[in-house]
Amino acid sequence: MRSAAILAGGLATRFGRRDKSALVVEGRSIVERQVAALVSVVDDLMIVGGSHGARPGAAGTTAIDIRVVHDIVPGCGPLGGLHAALTSMRGDRVFVAACDMPYIEASFVDYLLSIAGEAAIVVPETDRGYHPLCAVYTRACLDPVAARLAERRLALRELFRDVPTRIVTVEEMSPFGAPSRLLANVNTPAEYAHLEALQGHKP
Repeated sequence: MRSAAILAGGLATRFGRRDKSALVVEGRSIVERQVAALVSVVDDLMIVGGSHGARPGAAGTTAIDIRVVHDIVPGCGPLGGLHAALTSMRGDRVFVAACDMPYIEASFVDYLLSIAGEAAIVVPETDRGYHPLCAVYTRACLDPVAARLAERRLALRELFRDVPTRIVTVEEMSPFGAPSRLLANVNTPAEYAHLEALQGHKP
């Protein structure tokens, strides 16, 4: 069984605390786009941190149930969300995505999940660095994540020092689409306006 988790618990302070998962891109909300891509490649889909952000009802009817999972250790950012996803997943690996990534591609997610047996983490890397919120984590990450939470070492990227990590290069990503599109996210209103302008829509 494969799992996926959409991390939707952030406060979106750079976006006026708006629900970024509900932003419309090419006629559909980001969460609707994400769910449509993920349900074709996973058996278990979670929305982590549903108190702010995406909720199952926003995604419409799907072939699988969508579970809302809350942080077990609250107030710890993405590392806390990952911990909740690893604890609650029904599979042995989980694809984790931020709720503001509109262009998640099912074939790319399928590929990341398929190579997760080679390492505890599978993460894309571009000239912008690692992309830990578009990555796969296996059950082997649970204890290292819990230890970091207990010590309040919350930088998600530092987890890669603790467990075997498989880097996915730009060249490896390219067959699935332009990496800049696959990994695009919306952190600020300006980024959203730019994204919408490119698509011929108004924010």
